[in-house]
Amino acid sequence: MRILTGIQPSGLPHLGNYFGAMRQVCELQEKGESFLFIADYHALTTSPAPEKLRENILNLAIDFIACGIDLDKTVFFRQSSVPEVCELAWMLANVSPVGLMERAHSYKDKIAKGFAPNCGLFTYPILMAADILLYGSNLVPVGKDQKQHLEITRDLAIKFNNQYGEIFTIPEGFIPETVAVVPGIDGQKMSKSYGNTIPIFGKEKEIKKTVMNIVTDCKGLEDPKDPDTCNVFALYKLFASEEEIAEMRQNYLGGNYGYGHAKKALFEKMWSFFEPMRKRRAELEADPGYVEEILRKNGEIAREEALKLMKKVRAAVGL
Repeated sequence: MRILTGIQPSGLPHLGNYFGAMRQVCELQEKGESFLFIADYHALTTSPAPEKLRENILNLAIDFIACGIDLDKTVFFRQSSVPEVCELAWMLANVSPVGLMERAHSYKDKIAKGFAPNCGLFTYPILMAADILLYGSNLVPVGKDQKQHLEITRDLAIKFNNQYGEIFTIPEGFIPETVAVVPGIDGQKMSKSYGNTIPIFGKEKEIKKTVMNIVTDCKGLEDPKDPDTCNVFALYKLFASEEEIAEMRQNYLGGNYGYGHAKKALFEKMWSFFEPMRKRRAELEADPGYVEEILRKNGEIAREEALKLMKKVRAAVGL
């Protein structure tokens, strides 16, 4: 089984990145051949400053290695190390109905949030399909917000195969229901696009301040509270044991337990959880050349795999 996922280098990784993708990648690498890429082509849809993009790419590589990527089991590379992904995206664009792109929820959501409606953003699902299909991926860990994009990938692969022959593997998605959508500090899905994230790395005081800013209702200290509608409780469950979750639930329901208490408990759990990863990250940050070499070597491995598939694609379409 070949497993593939990617993540955009758009700044500090947050809890949504970790529980929605990073942790799954680390767990799934034990179950098959894993391909993990830094989606730097995708990042261009928001026109980042070049130097900032380079910085984000390196930092994201450091973050993933610190969070547990096994470099003996995972091919970890830059998306742009394999330019054939853009060639394949063009092939897929020519079998993609415009209406399929127009129905993409992610595009419509971003436009509603004020993003400039450029063509890169519009055709994002096609490039994502190319990412997945280029390596013959069987399993793709995605968040719920990317489920439709995976369905588009499957549609395009089937349409291409029907037209040109059995070229592509039809991938399956992997969406753990319990952590598929991690709430941000405002209750929406946690996303850098919405400015509502809690970073997993950074200064202790700054992260604690962010946690203490999580939006809650206006119930007072003495009032019973509903844990199932509280963003703090939803995040606490990601770190706590079943016994601790049950105890926190009783704290909420019993009253005389404020949201401030819950936020402090969440921060302590979170800070302790990521402590080993912070130490590993500091070591990697001190040796960026080591990280760059990892990306370069793995990029060569990924491109070798991509060229095998592209040879079949080119022949199939008549090139």
